[in-house]
Amino acid sequence: MGNTPKSLKVSPLFLFQFVSEVLRFSPWLTVLFFEVTTMSFRTIEWRDNKVIMIDQTRLPAEEVYNEYSDFSGVAEAIRGMIIRGAPAIGVAAAMGVALGAREIIADTFESFNRQLENVCEVIGRTRPTAVNLFWALERMKRVALQHRELDLQSIREILKAEAISIEQEDLRICKEIGKNGAPLVKEGASILTHCNAGGLATAGYGTALGVIRAAHESGKGIRVFADETRPWLQGARLTAWELMKDAIPVTLITDNMAGWLMKCGEIDFVVVGADRIAANGDTANKIGTYSVAVLAKENRIPFYVAAPISTLDLNLASGDQIPIEERAAAEVTRVQGVSTAPAGVKVRNPAFDVTPARYITGIITEKGVVRGDYERELKALVGR
Repeated sequence: MGNTPKSLKVSPLFLFQFVSEVLRFSPWLTVLFFEVTTMSFRTIEWRDNKVIMIDQTRLPAEEVYNEYSDFSGVAEAIRGMIIRGAPAIGVAAAMGVALGAREIIADTFESFNRQLENVCEVIGRTRPTAVNLFWALERMKRVALQHRELDLQSIREILKAEAISIEQEDLRICKEIGKNGAPLVKEGASILTHCNAGGLATAGYGTALGVIRAAHESGKGIRVFADETRPWLQGARLTAWELMKDAIPVTLITDNMAGWLMKCGEIDFVVVGADRIAANGDTANKIGTYSVAVLAKENRIPFYVAAPISTLDLNLASGDQIPIEERAAAEVTRVQGVSTAPAGVKVRNPAFDVTPARYITGIITEKGVVRGDYERELKALVGR
């Protein structure tokens, strides 16, 4: 008899490096491995040990991609809304940690880990509401600790591979969210969405726009109404831009038109994203979402939230505990650099609001759709 082949043991580091390098030189394999739908733009990627992001503050006038080679640059990009949307912020945070790890000079793991904690702290101060930010930071710290016995250069490479893995996972998750949400959309439906929960808010494809994309791809003949979303105009600048870029029918409306269009029977379905979902289903999303949910309830229109499991924060009993970011007054008093209010006027500028679970028809995740008893069903979904 011939010799029986022995099983080959491959170290995690070798596997991470091998896959990363193969995908770097063979982009078509990304589609084979990760089932990524081709997009007409890239939101964020790791390339040549730099983080590349589309600058969302310059859309729709210019499609510009910024390069970042240090973690502080990534932190500023998150804070300055160059990249935004909870899942995309999570990906950016992970890649920022990987860049930070490359900058650390240390002789021991203890010293390296202390400095890595500082990197995570700086990135963690950028946007307090999006839970994906903190989820990604905790995951990166956990990976470093799990490999503490390796040499520091190996840990740096593993952190880089983990960040890339988070990006690819987000792409797959968005596809699953779209697949789970599309059956909820009727043929020929008019869909309202608020803010931008599309490819620009994720690593690609989108959450709320993932549902819309999947419905469009299945030939349901949908059309989309996009709220402009003051004060940053994410609906006007971003949602309208990416839907037009991908040839999905879209009509732009001002935020205060949504209720009347619902009353006139022009809206059949509402789907939005989320930045944090509490254990009872209360959901934080871009400011103005609560108003849309109340209007949808009044007009008997289904209101869905589309978000990955990583957006759930089951440590918070209700939305009352979700921290709400308050941003600069100039965002309200100026539009595209032009003053629209009297100098010195007092301003409130909460970036998010919280929609109580009672206004939400269902929450669409990559693991399925949850309705009704959110406290029980969300917990069960996470445990699946």
